[in-house]
Amino acid sequence: MRTVSESFKTRASMMNRILPVVLLIFIISTWGAAEARAQRQPPNVLVILTDQQSARMMSCAGNTWLKTPHLDQLAEQGMRFEKAYVTNPVCSPSRFSLFTGLYPSTIGMKHNGSALNTDTLDQIIPNAMGHTFKAAGYETYYGGKVHLPRGGEGAKNYGFDHLLSFDERDDLAEQSANFLLDRSSDSPFLCVVSFINPHDICYEAIRQFQPESKLAQATPAPLLEAIQIPDSLSEEAFFATYCPPLPDNFEPPRGEPEAIRQLKERHAFTIEARDHWTERDWRLHRWAYHRLTERVDEQIGQVMDALRRSAFADNTIVLFTSDHGEMSGSHRLEHKTVFYEESSNVPLIVWFEGMEQGGGVDNQHLISSGLDVFPTLCDLSGVAIPEHLPGVSFAPLLRGDPKAYDRRTYLMMENELAFMVRDDRFKYAAYDNGDEMFIDLQQDPGEMTNLIGEEALAASGVLATPDTHLHLYGKLDVREGRKMGH
Repeated sequence: MRTVSESFKTRASMMNRILPVVLLIFIISTWGAAEARAQRQPPNVLVILTDQQSARMMSCAGNTWLKTPHLDQLAEQGMRFEKAYVTNPVCSPSRFSLFTGLYPSTIGMKHNGSALNTDTLDQIIPNAMGHTFKAAGYETYYGGKVHLPRGGEGAKNYGFDHLLSFDERDDLAEQSANFLLDRSSDSPFLCVVSFINPHDICYEAIRQFQPESKLAQATPAPLLEAIQIPDSLSEEAFFATYCPPLPDNFEPPRGEPEAIRQLKERHAFTIEARDHWTERDWRLHRWAYHRLTERVDEQIGQVMDALRRSAFADNTIVLFTSDHGEMSGSHRLEHKTVFYEESSNVPLIVWFEGMEQGGGVDNQHLISSGLDVFPTLCDLSGVAIPEHLPGVSFAPLLRGDPKAYDRRTYLMMENELAFMVRDDRFKYAAYDNGDEMFIDLQQDPGEMTNLIGEEALAASGVLATPDTHLHLYGKLDVREGRKMGH
């Protein structure tokens, strides 16, 4: 007969053999349950916006006159789209499109100061991006620049319940980082981080040609810092080695519509710059624009670093874009508004953990950022896409399934005095005063020749192109075409 001590030792030995097995089963089952919960958890969405950043204003886009390491890293891990265009190359109209998925003219908006169709606006706002995601169980956050019609405190009218920061610069970066690092809620979030720069470049022509204006008096300090030649360099060395050169398309195009000058006469400082700035002035303007872009890249880096260190890095969709570009000396213009590429073509990068297209560059597909971002974010997040949206989800391109993508054949754009349509090759604009502009982007990427006129078209060989009639001889009604979305 075994003693109590021997019996205890036997049971202890059995427990020592069984316990690891039980523990392993527990760990596996717990991990499996956690994994199942993670798979069921909708992805978070982080939208990062800049203001007035052209598509080529990133070193990953081939610009050697600046360094944007944080945007470059996002592009290396995600997918960058080279043919992303706004619906209207001005702040408030473009932002309205981005957060509603509709053309600004839907509410009568053509520029920042437009009189609006308020009844239509009241019907649209409840279906905006923030409200749509909130109805799907998301917590919604917004920080920085709003500039939306009836934006409300922190864009609350558009469904964003929580304000990160009213600041548009360093404090916004800090508060956004803190939000990501300190967040403990289990609910998915939609968060918009909206930085102001490189928009500060707007003030340079204003302060020179309208120095007594309120805008000039409010010139931000970052521009005054950025416009200076570094003390460590002589002016000769600065312009010889460090300052960006004039763009290849510095001069206005041959046959430029008079309507463009009329448009810019609404902003007299732009015409003053076109007529009076020296090459030195234009190059300093370009220098400052590049430095302001680097400044906002650092702020974006602070947010992205926090995301990578947070608990949400492996379950967050990041989308980066800008509301419009900046002419930055092309065609002797500064500011935005016009349909030229520098003003209307914007950066667009999307990243999420495990995406198959990481590091990819799409230069084939036309994307309307104002129309397509909203349905794409819904598609990626499993949120029902509102039926009234005319945009096209480009989520299939991000998933590596281009055959499932409803490819655009063309897209539309609006501004104060005109409508524009473009496809993979041609760009056609119809102005309210009767002017027209037709560009062959394949042969003339710098947009230096307006081909309107039978003689110019015949000399170009464009008449032999099957789709030319779509733009000219078919006289596509761009005012109606915009409603089709693509």
